[in-house]
Amino acid sequence: MLVKDWMTREVISVDEDVSIMKASALMREKGFQHLPVLRQGRLTGIVSDRDLKEAHPSKATTLDIHELYYLLDKLKVEKVMSKNPHTLGGHETTEKAAALMLKYDISALPVVDQKGDLQGIITKGDVFRAMVSVSGIYQAPLQLCVEVEDRPGAIREVTDVIRAYGGRMVSMISTYEQATKGFRHLYIRTKDVENEEALFAELEGKFKLIYRIHDELD
Repeated sequence: MLVKDWMTREVISVDEDVSIMKASALMREKGFQHLPVLRQGRLTGIVSDRDLKEAHPSKATTLDIHELYYLLDKLKVEKVMSKNPHTLGGHETTEKAAALMLKYDISALPVVDQKGDLQGIITKGDVFRAMVSVSGIYQAPLQLCVEVEDRPGAIREVTDVIRAYGGRMVSMISTYEQATKGFRHLYIRTKDVENEEALFAELEGKFKLIYRIHDELD
């Protein structure tokens, strides 16, 4: 899945000399949590609602309301933004976006072209939507987790059993992280199974069936 297919293209950005008051008001108005920051049209940073909240004076301050508004109107986004933010290209993957967000503990990534011009922004919410979509949960509530040997042909042996019961594979994900050494876990969402109990029994007889579950979405 490519970033360009899940990012927000109509990006609202601010110049770095905009006050944090104006940036906060813009976020509330548009319902955003992140704003790319530009200098003469070039990306120089990104500011989050958390950055802006942390920049506001404590409620314990002795300043009156007029002094507070004056100070907040003078404080520029440049002073509180994250400078030189991590970025992605539109033709990179949403998986890479998720990995970068996890690695650097960030919630959004500006998307730029080869010249560095801002093209969009992708957030954790966008990545969640992409992952849920590719999981197939909306098309197939039934998910099976099977531990298979890490060898050529092992996956096909599992899918052949599922097809023998009329099952149609909607999605398939493989991981090594929780599997026994020399094996891997195969997560399959399938639909149209004609006899689930018989399918489960055969899978348990030939492989290690870790779990089976029907996800019900309210």
